[in-house]
Amino acid sequence: MPPEPIRIAMWSGPRNVSTAMMRSFENRADTSVIDEPFYAAYLVESGIDHPMRAESIASQPNDWREVVRQITGPVPAARAIWYQKHMTHHMLPSFGRTWIAQCRNAFLIRAPEDVLTSYAQKRPDVALEDIGFVQQSELFDAQAQRMGFAPPVLHADDVLANPRGALSALCVALDIPFSERMLSWPAGKRATDGVWAPVWYASVERSTGFARPKHQGHKPLSDDLRKLSDRARPHYERLEKVRLKAL
Repeated sequence: MPPEPIRIAMWSGPRNVSTAMMRSFENRADTSVIDEPFYAAYLVESGIDHPMRAESIASQPNDWREVVRQITGPVPAARAIWYQKHMTHHMLPSFGRTWIAQCRNAFLIRAPEDVLTSYAQKRPDVALEDIGFVQQSELFDAQAQRMGFAPPVLHADDVLANPRGALSALCVALDIPFSERMLSWPAGKRATDGVWAPVWYASVERSTGFARPKHQGHKPLSDDLRKLSDRARPHYERLEKVRLKAL
């Protein structure tokens, strides 16, 4: 019998360099990817208004149970690895989570002020639950308790500053081989991108690799966004303390 495929669940909030990470894994010869499979179910269950809401709902299963059947089923193209890009805020309390134990879980983090600076450019009406920090902390704690040790935490800044070192460390933590192909990819759109790509993915569609981190030149956050950043920061700092060190 063929070996059981490796399912990697990468958990992040929005604007965490998560789509570039998906590009990186998709460029591996042994990996298939899936883009935010719970998005439509989240939109239906929460009732929240997002850009391209109707198109997103029409593009994916609307029932979380069907999503679970999909992501725990056969891997597209029968590849050895299935990289699953998940948004932490999509995992509503009503969604079952036992399936997560079938995956090798990792967490992608970014400083809240950087997340909010980017997110507010696309969707100015933002609340704490929209950026996923609280949910990410809860998911991290659940997996750490289940496994008896901290799952890998990758910082977006480390990936941008030292892609080879950061991704090598992640591959070691996930017990998969590193591939040079993870460091660059062809520019352009992908059939695997969610239908919401026209709203969110313009930068990554132009990219051919990871860009250096940019923190200079940000406009100061508004008072409302600064309050959100302050509320998110304790959750971010808990995971930041155990971030992987680049090799």
